Amino acid sequence: MDDIIKTLTAEELHLAENAMPYLSKVISDCLKVKKDETLLIMGDSGYEDRRLSIILCVGYFLAAKKLGLNIPKIIIQTPKVRGDYADPSITDTLKNLNQNTPVIVAISNRLGKFASLSKSFRTFIKHEGHRFASMPSLGKIPTRDIDKVLTTLDIDYDAVRKNCEIIRKIIDDGKELHITTDEGTDLYMNIHGKKALSVTGVYDQAGTGGNMPIGEVYTPCRGKFVNGTVVVDLSSQTKDGTQLITTPITLEIKEGNVISITGDKEAENLKETIEWAHDNSKFPWGVRRIGELGIGLNPNAKIIGSMNIDEKVMGTAHVAIGSNYWFGGTIYAIVHLDQVFKNPKIKVDGKLLELPKIKQL
Repeated sequence: MDDIIKTLTAEELHLAENAMPYLSKVISDCLKVKKDETLLIMGDSGYEDRRLSIILCVGYFLAAKKLGLNIPKIIIQTPKVRGDYADPSITDTLKNLNQNTPVIVAISNRLGKFASLSKSFRTFIKHEGHRFASMPSLGKIPTRDIDKVLTTLDIDYDAVRKNCEIIRKIIDDGKELHITTDEGTDLYMNIHGKKALSVTGVYDQAGTGGNMPIGEVYTPCRGKFVNGTVVVDLSSQTKDGTQLITTPITLEIKEGNVISITGDKEAENLKETIEWAHDNSKFPWGVRRIGELGIGLNPNAKIIGSMNIDEKVMGTAHVAIGSNYWFGGTIYAIVHLDQVFKNPKIKVDGKLLELPKIKQL
């Protein structure tokens, strides 16, 4: 651990120490790590001026020690992008974990592939009976913006969970959704028979886990029963990361497929990503399909250009283009591209869903 701390500047170590109170909530409230358990923390060294992964990992380590837990195990690898394999230190450690080990991942981009263990990290955790909390996509956030990340963890967890459950149940009981915005979104979606889910950070049982921060309700939709227009005016996910929107992107959707993408540079980037996915997919039929509607419910999240946070911003909604098989859908694709827009009006079976408006961008 001393070798890892030595790679931090004095300022970075100070940031890690200041992050401890926020990260302690993840350890004690979400994962409920017990004193006789050994927490595993995994991250990477980050990039110049974008070092949140290693800073947060050290912060988690220090927080766990302050909570009086067993000394955590921390592994820092080189940053990984799409297609890279995780370092052997990651895969070797995962192979030898005790049953129901709590795992924290704070990563710049991706943890990396480890095909010798499992098809995906989530599948591995579920199959082996561990539990995890992860914060991906930190590599696009400047180190100086660490407070914009930490504030999303400084919330009343019980209150956010209660709000999520109220809205999740309404969506779960619904059959037809109609989503509109003042900017031009006008989308009809059938969700009959689909199960709505929420990101609540309750990861204390073996085989469970999910992203941090909490505060999202989402649902898959029924195949071709999605039609209309979505105007993306906040942020858009591409294969290269999350782009902030200057000129809105307009998606035209017919029978579940995105048939038109218009706008400016951001729209071109999204089109290039979808074309890349189509050309590189064994089964390209899913890369233009609308697979999800999500609703942001974290009161402290703001749009910063990291999709893991952007999609949680209260007063926003998003649709995802591509894969949804891992949360109850039937679409298999090599992409899952969230597209975020503000101040949605959502009707569930004709009744307006009461949602808070966006506070601040």
